Amino acid sequence: MTAKKIHKQKAYGEVGYALEEQVGFVLRRAHQRATSVFQRLMGEWDITPLQFAALVKIRDEGRVSQNQLGRLAYMDPATVMGVVGRLRTRGLIRVLADANDKRRTLLMLNSSGLELLEQLEPVALKVSEQTLDPLSKEEQKTLIELLRRFDVTAE
Repeated sequence: MTAKKIHKQKAYGEVGYALEEQVGFVLRRAHQRATSVFQRLMGEWDITPLQFAALVKIRDEGRVSQNQLGRLAYMDPATVMGVVGRLRTRGLIRVLADANDKRRTLLMLNSSGLELLEQLEPVALKVSEQTLDPLSKEEQKTLIELLRRFDVTAE
């Protein structure tokens, strides 16, 4: 029997293992779709999803430490360090000394970063719209609500 025939015979929750029915596999495929749409729509700006998320969180906070940015955008310290380094190299953020703690620096958008973010936000909304396009509006809302229940920090 082929894998496809075996898959069709087994419904979700039945005994047996069908890769296509596993949450990790399905989430990875959904992530691949979102990434593909992001690259297609945002490609001309040469920005990654993590860089975009960092710009949004820095803008939202006004000024943020690198450590806090990592927590807000769910990036590990090594990843946030690389993202911040690339944003600095591109001249999109400023690094300031923290007046309250001399050991800490704060990140904020400069005018170039703010201008870029203003261009990217409408495109980012299209990324979400096109990623979720196969679903009805109600299904989209339900999917987002269900996914929000996963709190990786609780593990």
